[in-house]
Amino acid sequence: MNNPITERLHADELIKLALSEDITGEDVTTNAVMPEKRLGTADLICKQDGVICGLAVFARTFTLLDDSTEVELFAKDGDEVKRGAHIAKVTGDIRVLLSGERTALNYLQRMSGIATATRAMVKLLDGCKTKLLDTRKTTPNMRVFEKYAVKVGGGGNHRYNLSDGVLLKDNHIGAAGGVAKAIEMARAYAPFVRKIEVEVENLDMCREALGAGADIIMLDNMSADDMAKAVEMIGGRAITEISGNVTAQNIENIKKVGADFVSSGAITHSAPILDLSLKNLHPID
Repeated sequence: MNNPITERLHADELIKLALSEDITGEDVTTNAVMPEKRLGTADLICKQDGVICGLAVFARTFTLLDDSTEVELFAKDGDEVKRGAHIAKVTGDIRVLLSGERTALNYLQRMSGIATATRAMVKLLDGCKTKLLDTRKTTPNMRVFEKYAVKVGGGGNHRYNLSDGVLLKDNHIGAAGGVAKAIEMARAYAPFVRKIEVEVENLDMCREALGAGADIIMLDNMSADDMAKAVEMIGGRAITEISGNVTAQNIENIKKVGADFVSSGAITHSAPILDLSLKNLHPID
């Protein structure tokens, strides 16, 4: 996705785990109605408007079951699709099509839903400098797919995981004994190439983080007035990020603050799926 080689290998292992979750021994229903291999085809149909994402993962789910499966795509990730659109055709062993259908659709529906929600929120930020980011509030074992979907939807990725960057949150600050002390300890421990981000909840904490040399200051769950005062106080001496219950419903107030970034967990943890279906399965030999 971003790194095609390593992420493909990582994605393959996750898809295999998902398939093994759904098929622990055999697909009893499929084996009952299709005891022998038979070539067939089915159509991927979009059932509501949205942004399609995850087509490669959808296809890979079938080819991991049988590498002779063919998936013909009529759209690409990031395309805005309409209800009734014919997105793809899957051709192969009917047993593979039946057994892989649910897992393939689960990935595609989830990723498309996130891309759709992200695209909608990005559009709400049109005309201001603030850029949308995701968070680590992702489904376990789905992060590589969900963060890719955010990128496809037009958003940006915050840190991928705990090894990816320093972010001092309230409990880190409490453990260290204060904002300045936490920054001092992080600066001493982390490699010099790492930026230090600090989460602050009020103007006093913001002032302390700024004085201690934080590279990025996250304004967490602050009022719009206090966020605006914080951005003015920082005055470009640190990167500014807004976070805390950010949704499409309240983002209009956030636009006026003038921060560099806004991060939203809602685009991953609360995005509804995009309704898609594999239809018209029939033998072709």
